[in-house]
Amino acid sequence: MNGQKLNPLEYGDDHRVSYLVEEWKRLTQAEMDAQELTEVDPSMKALAEKELEDITLQKNALLAQIESVVGKENEREWPNEIVLEVRAGVGGDEAALFAEELAQMYLKYAEARGWRRRPLEESHSALGGYKEAQFEIKGENCYRELRFETGIHRVQRIPATEKQGRIHTSTASVAILPIYKRTKVEINPGDLEIETSRSGGAGGQNVNKVETAVRIVHKPTGIDVKCTSERSQAQNKEKAMKLLASKLQQAQDEAADRARAAERKAQVGTGDRSEKIRTYNFPQDRITDHRIKESWSNIARVMSGGIGPILDALRKAEEENSVAG
Repeated sequence: MNGQKLNPLEYGDDHRVSYLVEEWKRLTQAEMDAQELTEVDPSMKALAEKELEDITLQKNALLAQIESVVGKENEREWPNEIVLEVRAGVGGDEAALFAEELAQMYLKYAEARGWRRRPLEESHSALGGYKEAQFEIKGENCYRELRFETGIHRVQRIPATEKQGRIHTSTASVAILPIYKRTKVEINPGDLEIETSRSGGAGGQNVNKVETAVRIVHKPTGIDVKCTSERSQAQNKEKAMKLLASKLQQAQDEAADRARAAERKAQVGTGDRSEKIRTYNFPQDRITDHRIKESWSNIARVMSGGIGPILDALRKAEEENSVAG
């Protein structure tokens, strides 16, 4: 538990450890009774001391079980694997170019942090930007550091194709999808529509000959995922199912967040991908995060992966509970 001593009673209302906490309370009471026995009846001292030794062993074993359960929950909250998803929004080709720049910003930051990364799916626009793209990122604390990036990112600048020097406004959406080892979501196989196809593009000798690409549609919600990065259909299906579970989990979390929005005014945004969170104003060399009402200069450095100060400010704002959600 990161060197901190665990107090089991703090988790008394947690259904995952409630039984273990009740056992802890029972042993604590037995410990107090044994200590009292040594005081009121010296002749029972030896027997009480033996009982105290047994209780100590039981409590240590119980504490290890509680730490294990709580540790697993921390893994669910802070997984070390995510899918970065970027999509072009309003603005046509300029939005697609901006979406690709955002993706590269995060990938360069990931590289600097020593995180592993690789593309899962890429769809390009006519000018080469991303209509949409997904990347797998693995590394310690990657979700914890990037979790506030979900939402609408807006860019204001003069596009290279603009001949009259007018400033255009375009948008791109970012979603940070945590890949949990365990999720609360239960997926009914009957709710799935699974399609296979040839992956296409560069790859191994069989990638264009065998239907290795997998697309899964969750019919009740309409959420669909596609995976083409692996060499076999089974591997792509497994990865697509993980991504689907993550998207369904996020949809559930967003709905829950909206339901208790009034109670979350001290947190950094809602995590809803439809929320406009940041503006990148190139003519004024200014990036503004609307949730914490802070701005930074040197866009070129930030877009080259130097987003660390912004991420730090968001984490600090959440810790201080000083942000309007």
